[in-house]
Amino acid sequence: MDSMGISDMPEEGDLVVATVKQVKNFGVVVDLDEFPGKEGFIHIAEVASGWVKYIRDHVREGQKVVCKVLSVDEKKRNKFVDLSLKSVNEHQKREKIQQWKSEQKAMKLFELVCTSSGLTRELGMEQFGQALLREHGTLYGAFEAVAIKEDLLSDFGPEGDWRSHFIRIARENITPPYVEISGILDLSSQEPLGMDMIKEALSIAAAVPEKEPEVKARILYISAPRYRIVLSAPNYKLAEELMREAAEQAISFIEKNNGTGKFIRKA
Repeated sequence: MDSMGISDMPEEGDLVVATVKQVKNFGVVVDLDEFPGKEGFIHIAEVASGWVKYIRDHVREGQKVVCKVLSVDEKKRNKFVDLSLKSVNEHQKREKIQQWKSEQKAMKLFELVCTSSGLTRELGMEQFGQALLREHGTLYGAFEAVAIKEDLLSDFGPEGDWRSHFIRIARENITPPYVEISGILDLSSQEPLGMDMIKEALSIAAAVPEKEPEVKARILYISAPRYRIVLSAPNYKLAEELMREAAEQAISFIEKNNGTGKFIRKA
């Protein structure tokens, strides 16, 4: 975990963001950005794959790098973190940098919550910050979750106006991540009031996602008897569950009224 988390040191296997402090012939000394005051070392053999002739061809002072933690020596003074640069691929690097930037933003927002609540950052972290980290893993994760569903804080942590400030700041500064899925409802009826039955079935399907305030649903006419249902939700699991339930209820209704229905899930 980073310095905004519960631990003050990384663990073996973690990815960390670091700033190159000193380049030597046999390796690189770096500052661990997420753990203030802590340093790590990248041996020349861990700088790049293959033989490294000139280490400065690969790293330079002041450069931001993402490294994998090979080991943490608890016996050495101030603890010694052994790192690898070559063990991190481009996808991992981009993902870690984005996570790091998100946590930097979250810490600024957290400090704003504390200031608005009349607390120092340290006191805020003690009173409710650590609990949020245990619950959501990261501060950004906490802000993101609250931006999606603000009543998550209704019974969380100590009493106080920090909750209202946290909710307000989350809603003003965090855009919740959403996934979108779609499927095709094929509904038909030969009854005299068949079109009304189809409209009612579609209304039933559209009403299912409404029980989740963070979910949005649209039903689009394609061409009789086909209708596209589109769901936007915070995650795929919730979206798929509601999509399946919406389709099942619509089909059940139309079949009870002497119609036919089927659902085609579109990738």
